[in-house]
Amino acid sequence: MKESKRLLGVLVVMLGLVLAGCSNEKEVELRKQAYEDTEFLMGTYVSLRIYNEGKEDVLEDGFNVVRELADKITGETVESDISKINAAAGDHAVVVSEPVYELLKIADSYSDEMDGQFNYAIGSITNLWRIGFDDARKPSQEEIDQALLAIDFTEVTFNDEEQSVYLPNEAMALDLGAIAKGYIADQVRDLFEEEGITSAIIDLGGNVFVMGGSPSRDGEVWRVGIQDPLGVRGSSVGSTVQSDRSIVTSGIYERYLEVDGQLYHHLMDPKTGYPFDNEIAGVSIISEDSVDGDTLSTLVFGLGVEAGLDYINSRDDVDAVFITKDNKVYLSEGIKNNFELTNQSYTLVEE
Repeated sequence: MKESKRLLGVLVVMLGLVLAGCSNEKEVELRKQAYEDTEFLMGTYVSLRIYNEGKEDVLEDGFNVVRELADKITGETVESDISKINAAAGDHAVVVSEPVYELLKIADSYSDEMDGQFNYAIGSITNLWRIGFDDARKPSQEEIDQALLAIDFTEVTFNDEEQSVYLPNEAMALDLGAIAKGYIADQVRDLFEEEGITSAIIDLGGNVFVMGGSPSRDGEVWRVGIQDPLGVRGSSVGSTVQSDRSIVTSGIYERYLEVDGQLYHHLMDPKTGYPFDNEIAGVSIISEDSVDGDTLSTLVFGLGVEAGLDYINSRDDVDAVFITKDNKVYLSEGIKNNFELTNQSYTLVEE
């Protein structure tokens, strides 16, 4: 598999401002220099940083969570639960592990709630394009039309008692790429919380969770820089102040295929079988849980700026930053007073 290095969706640095009225009930000893490590997992660079004194051993526990879940969820290894489900399509149900079953039910719920705009049964399409892998190609229209007949997620059959999953159409295939990292990031966060971690950064390459605040002073928060989707790695468009929040970014810069001078990114439209084609270059979702950010980043990317903003503004639990191909930045209502534009190449659209 080609090392498709997904650009980091967010840049996290410490902010030297104290939240008004913020205080700790008990003293927590934090380090200026984090315990940290980075590994290449799930086709991206996974970095974990812990700032609590004496918690270095928890780093390895965190990576173990990522490894174990990735091995069960990815469709790239024949031993994974998802690969076994796909291989048994049209033949028999497959009993899966508890976390995979839980994730599949979450993905099914989101697909239903979003009327298929988010679709975890899109594997027959993504397997055609293979964007991000050495064998990526642009499939023929005939292939795409045939694959579109096998992405009806409502056909997926669950058996809660047996904890099994069955695909009745032999051409069907599940793909959890648009939700897996969010789910895994949340599991690492839960582990850290159980281990008493109060200050940490969980970075799964585009899925970032900032726990607590900066270690430099009690009560501080994190300043999160939003990746410039049209710039080089590490460049940002602006920043927002966040604590105990997930920031998930999807964009056209992450993985793409070039054919005859045209770029095709990896975010697929379940209605057409082609990558979404609209004005968005990147979108960042800020939410309490990373699994929500993962699914919503795909959903609103496909909706476009206007409909995407309407959807985000209809909810009070998430916010979004939209960046368009013509260098404009649009903000959801809840973040308008918590975003600073720092890149003069972009224009903040006030609405």
